[in-house]
Amino acid sequence: MNLETILRAAPVIPVVIIDHLSQAVPLARALVAGGLPVIEITLRTAVGLEAIRAIAAEVPDAIVGAGTVLSGAQFEKTVTAGAKFAVSPGATEALLDAVAGAQVKLLPGIATASEAMRLIERGYEFAKLFPAEASGGAAFLSSIASPLPQLKFCPTGGITPDSAPRYLKLPNVICIGGSWMVNRAMIAAGDWSGITAAAAQAAALNIHRRSAAHG
Repeated sequence: MNLETILRAAPVIPVVIIDHLSQAVPLARALVAGGLPVIEITLRTAVGLEAIRAIAAEVPDAIVGAGTVLSGAQFEKTVTAGAKFAVSPGATEALLDAVAGAQVKLLPGIATASEAMRLIERGYEFAKLFPAEASGGAAFLSSIASPLPQLKFCPTGGITPDSAPRYLKLPNVICIGGSWMVNRAMIAAGDWSGITAAAAQAAALNIHRRSAAHG
């Protein structure tokens, strides 16, 4: 599955922090049931890698990826665990060199026009704007859409249900990343039905994306 297909699968990619391995599979099932099959599991906790492995093995309808990938060694471990894509908050030359030619694709992060240009020079078509709100948000992405049309974005960081439509209407936004539907309190409580309901509301943001595409 190529990266564009993954990014177009849903309007929102849930960015998930897993504290306990037992939470991984029921959480993934809840998100898939709500219409969000693409799931980014961050490597910020000790069980992140095993959570990816468990979801890849037990939730066939999920498209699980790894977030906060900082090095080539981490990237290789996530691929071995079953990740279908990887996401980094930035894009160092060492990381880009390490993933060059890999079948599993990286969604590298940028926060400036110069960083975006460097990715374009390397042949990238998709990037993450991070931290989105702190880096200028939808206004920034709108301003670079014309001079840098080669790059489409998945903005992540500080996006809410209220601000999400502003991003999804932009021509250079392919999807967004968010965590409001997977807050740690809901996960800790095992509120899987609540997460499914929140995921369904996020999946409904697809209306905004389709409206923009046909507008």
